[in-house]
Amino acid sequence: MAEAKAYLKYVRISPRKVKVVLDLIRNKPADYAMAVLQHTPKAACEPLEKLLKSAMANAENNHNMDVSKLYVAQCSVSQGPILKRIRPRAQGRAFRIDKKTSHITMVLKEAE
Repeated sequence: MAEAKAYLKYVRISPRKVKVVLDLIRNKPADYAMAVLQHTPKAACEPLEKLLKSAMANAENNHNMDVSKLYVAQCSVSQGPILKRIRPRAQGRAFRIDKKTSHITMVLKEAE
């Protein structure tokens, strides 16, 4: 069973925000998933749409798979490195702001 993978690393968005959108497209046909990503008003949709296009291109060009039969077999997100920033607060104190990053993986397979 052939599968096409695509990875997106160090995306400057929290994994929690990405997970919400991934849950919408998991185990769905690729063309349906693309439509969902294009019409969902979430920040994570833009990088995920690029990732899905990349995975579809990998399937077509590297594995000779039929694009019309593809579906999102697996998709996951894990936390990348955190960028730590400091914001000044009252009475000389410092308040830390964590800017989280994500590593996203998408696997497409051909439906039988």
